[in-house]
Amino acid sequence: MTSDAASAPPDPTAEVVDLCRDLLRIDTTNTGDNATSAGERVAAEYVAEKLAEVGVESRIHESAPGRANLVARIPGADPGRDALLVHGHLDVVPADADEWSVHPFSGELRDGYLWGRGAIDMKDFDAMVLAVVRNWQRTGVRPARDIVLAFTADEEAGSDYGAHYLVQHHRDAFDGCTEAIGEVGGFSYTVDDSQRLYLIETAEKGIDWLRLHAKGRPGHGSMVHDDNAVTALAEAVARIGRHRFPVVVTDTVRAFLEEVSDLLGVELDPEDPETAIAKLGPIANIIGATIRNTANPTRLAAGYKDNVIPGRATATIDCRSLPGQSELLEQQLRELVGPDIAIEYVHRQPALETTFDGDLVEAMSAALRAEDPGARPVPYMLSGGTDAKAFSQLGIRCFGFAPLRLPPDLNFSGLFHGIDERVPVDGLQFGVRVLDRFLRNC
Repeated sequence: MTSDAASAPPDPTAEVVDLCRDLLRIDTTNTGDNATSAGERVAAEYVAEKLAEVGVESRIHESAPGRANLVARIPGADPGRDALLVHGHLDVVPADADEWSVHPFSGELRDGYLWGRGAIDMKDFDAMVLAVVRNWQRTGVRPARDIVLAFTADEEAGSDYGAHYLVQHHRDAFDGCTEAIGEVGGFSYTVDDSQRLYLIETAEKGIDWLRLHAKGRPGHGSMVHDDNAVTALAEAVARIGRHRFPVVVTDTVRAFLEEVSDLLGVELDPEDPETAIAKLGPIANIIGATIRNTANPTRLAAGYKDNVIPGRATATIDCRSLPGQSELLEQQLRELVGPDIAIEYVHRQPALETTFDGDLVEAMSAALRAEDPGARPVPYMLSGGTDAKAFSQLGIRCFGFAPLRLPPDLNFSGLFHGIDERVPVDGLQFGVRVLDRFLRNC
């Protein structure tokens, strides 16, 4: 080996695999309970160590014991320009190892994929950002403007101990930030061999998590009983679970559907967008959830003994509202459950929507096309929510841009919070190249 080869910095497209594998092997399960959530501090310290190795100082902010967030700033060439926030969360949802083909915290490399809980949600992006920044530091690259890095806790349970905590208690860390990128966007949807849509998130639905409470008369389970809290709750939950809210096509969704219709040669009927959406294959689940408000029952709780009719029963409903529809959704839910069921909000965070224009969008699009000449960037709405809800409170314009080129047959949306979560290695490396181009010049 020559001395030049020996002293050459690591290839970031190779290093990203090791970084992602390391992160996947750190169990950062977020149960929603501080007593049982794990690993966020360990992951934040890992990120801090990898940044420190190349001379980047960072600060870890704990919102509660073990609930750790890390922030760092990379100085840009033009300190007079507004800064860009790049954020990714370190926590993951729980995973049952018995359901998986590999252990969910093994970081196993198999069949061209890295497997593990968080592989796409969102330790892949965390690793991409680390790989790019570490390469810059080794090679003397300075981005065009300041880049603020935020690696957060608690995104999977509403961000109270993560992004919202940072915004409330450490907002000075984001001084000068006017734009941001994070999850979930920049991933490909294959139209044919020569064309791929890359979905850039410009909107996301609101979070309206709530509990329903029913009250009744307690009694003996053997008696005829006409005031049963469990019965009343079950009927209300069934009405919600079976209900389909009216179709509402927002500006973002309309722009996306017009692009898709043009590419697929499908006539778009504004009164029946589901016909076009049905032709989208694996991403139909995400897009289909963005044309209406949704409400899905997720948990039930009642009683303390088999032969006692309880006086109270509770259900949790995961509701997601379209931009500007949160109050209407509450009204619709109250009509569905009736006057005798109480509604309590657990988390309520607004929907977001911005336009698909400006220099930042042009920089994203140019970086994608440079690495994939068949790329066609399009705006879309995410059916879930992200830390952007917190950072937008600082007046930051937020986008989802964690670029991945995906195999045409991969059910990408099905991997989020699903079993056998995995990310294609070549897609991960593609993301590093795109992010490097984008962040240098945006």
